[in-house]
Amino acid sequence: MDKPKVIVICGPTASGKTSLGIKLANRINGEIISCDSMQIYKDMDIGTAKPTLEERKAAKHYLVDFVSPDKRYSVADYKKDAEETIDKIISEGKTPIIVGGTGLYLNSLVYGIEYPNIETDLKYREELEKKVLVEGLEKVYDEAEKIDPEAIKKISKNDKKRILRILEIYHATGKTKTEMEIESKKKGVKYDYKIFVLNMEREKLYDRINKRVDIMIENGLEEEVRKLIEKYTKFPTAMQGLGYKEIIEYFDNKITRDEAIEKIKMESRRYAKRQITWFKSYKNAIWLDAENENNVDIILEEL
Repeated sequence: MDKPKVIVICGPTASGKTSLGIKLANRINGEIISCDSMQIYKDMDIGTAKPTLEERKAAKHYLVDFVSPDKRYSVADYKKDAEETIDKIISEGKTPIIVGGTGLYLNSLVYGIEYPNIETDLKYREELEKKVLVEGLEKVYDEAEKIDPEAIKKISKNDKKRILRILEIYHATGKTKTEMEIESKKKGVKYDYKIFVLNMEREKLYDRINKRVDIMIENGLEEEVRKLIEKYTKFPTAMQGLGYKEIIEYFDNKITRDEAIEKIKMESRRYAKRQITWFKSYKNAIWLDAENENNVDIILEEL
């Protein structure tokens, strides 16, 4: 029996995924499942470039704006929620469209990877954080590289959260992240994923990213961060998001306002570059010119 078809629209930040997803949903009686690790959070609208209320009215969106920023939400949680939503959409005779750029979330679906929902060992986390402070992140990066050289290839040397995650998975399970992914892949996947990657000339993409950051600042990103700090007392993962941690640094007088804005732009461009590298690993993906107005027709022809 044929597996149910699920469309995936991915690509770097600011490449126009949301807009294309809505156009496609309207053509094929589709509904959208967000694949973005920051748009899941409530009260974080501006810095996450969350689909607007108008966009969410134009096409039904799931897994947006539903997790409190003071709660931890894992890849395992996402996989469970996304697959339940896919089943729901299919059962209603509609087509699921996954839209977003979070590579780990996407991998959990398209490769069927069961990332363990490990309870954080706070004592071990504290030890790692102390090691980063005393010996530097590079030393901890080297340690993670020895344990899991394959996983570390996909991680930036300054991505503390993911570097620590490699060590935490190994500490908790005795297996590397790569070993767990290989085991999961052997089980196969439930759906027939058709992956489309939006691409754009690098200079144009970077220009769009810079403009998007300027718009976020104009729209009140600083005020959004202030309100979050007032409303919530802890942020297990939410404040690690691009745009938020830099504004916090500015509030803490570690950098100036202008430096914070420039840093958000620079880190967003770096993130886009890493996303493009990540999506190149999808062997059967079809790459689309993000500026082509006929992308919906191209997608339909490929289905």
